[in-house]
Amino acid sequence: MRKLIFTLFASTMIFSGTISAASAQTSTPTFNPSSEQVQQVSAAKATAKSGTFVLKYNSNVRVDAGVHNKRIFTAKKGTKVTATHQKKYGSQVWYKVNVNGKTGWILSTLMSASTSKVSAASTSVSSSGIVSTAMSLRGIPYKFGGTTTAGFDCSGFTQYVFKKNGKNLTRTTLTQFAETDKVTSPKVGDLVFFANTYRPGISHVGIYIGNNQFVHSGGAKAEVRSLSDSYWGPKFHSFRR
Repeated sequence: MRKLIFTLFASTMIFSGTISAASAQTSTPTFNPSSEQVQQVSAAKATAKSGTFVLKYNSNVRVDAGVHNKRIFTAKKGTKVTATHQKKYGSQVWYKVNVNGKTGWILSTLMSASTSKVSAASTSVSSSGIVSTAMSLRGIPYKFGGTTTAGFDCSGFTQYVFKKNGKNLTRTTLTQFAETDKVTSPKVGDLVFFANTYRPGISHVGIYIGNNQFVHSGGAKAEVRSLSDSYWGPKFHSFRR
């Protein structure tokens, strides 16, 4: 009898151990697919995007694509914005935009394309005024980020000149490029853009003054240069208005 009881007890222990071992082998770690998807979306790279848009609603401007990102501020319905980049977040498309000198990301469905463009040379009077103002600023020092007569960078210079003549340009070279149209027959007062100067792509802007010359803020100061210049000639990209 004792031998039978011991045999039954040992069999029970072996059977229980086998079940425990099998359970340990078949158990799988918890997998969270949504977490992985978020990481993949966050890693998506932005691509270039150009265009001018109008907000259809009051819209949150965020630090990056996706509603989970921090809100920088809220832009009002009807605000005009200029896109510089785009990025997909899941099934959504977000645009990086310039809003009154500030940049951030807005969901693309919250805006509609704007048909209005800046005209750099809409009339002979305004064009001559633009050139006259630009020429009067020659000699003012170049200052990266500068927007006043204490010092200009290239886009700060063009923005200042156009504003003095009643025309609004956005703040950066890329946004000024995006909000204007390419022209093949330049007129006095048109913007002239250059690429691959201090960075790849569109990177510099000036104002065409005729006779294959332009005035800009570059190098050490605001000055007139030729489009046949050994440096600027090869970097010329386009005329726009």
